[in-house]
Amino acid sequence: MTEPPVSRRERKKAATRQAIADAALQLFLERGYDHVGIRDIAETADVSTTTVFKHFTGKEALVFDQEESTDTHLIAAVRQRATGQSVLDALRQHVLDTWLPIAAHPQRQEFNHLVDSTPALRAYAERMWARHTDTLSAAIADEFGVDHGNLACAALARFALEVPVLAQGQKDRRAAVEEVFDILANGWQPPSRPTAPPSM
Repeated sequence: MTEPPVSRRERKKAATRQAIADAALQLFLERGYDHVGIRDIAETADVSTTTVFKHFTGKEALVFDQEESTDTHLIAAVRQRATGQSVLDALRQHVLDTWLPIAAHPQRQEFNHLVDSTPALRAYAERMWARHTDTLSAAIADEFGVDHGNLACAALARFALEVPVLAQGQKDRRAAVEEVFDILANGWQPPSRPTAPPSM
């Protein structure tokens, strides 16, 4: 499906939004979230405070600037999957395609520390996670023609969105993502004990 061309005005709008988000993250990492105001961000991005609020609802939204489109992408991953591809495999591919590049970003560790050390950001992230879970669960339920409260659909949505959290600390993140999705696909099996080396 060919996407319509983006107008010059939309490109400029997107560039302004990104500049504001970049300025905010830079200041948050340098000074700490609670020591940065909207005016500071506007000055750094060379825009007015009014412009900041045109693009973002508040300080928390500035940190999670990419989250606005997450629901749309989750729905698309389910509804626009390839012919013959299962919902589970579509979600596996979505996580591999979208999360792995984010996890490899050089500022990712600083970003995680910023969120983990700031109660307001942790709470905001939890609200977003709950919203994404509801969105994905509903999209999965629609694919199978069942009610949005269907437990199987809700469980898959919750576990799929939890995969990046489980894979984050692993040395091979791609392999970790694949392993967790394999567990979802095939069921949990007890891990085998490592074989002891032969005694001399």
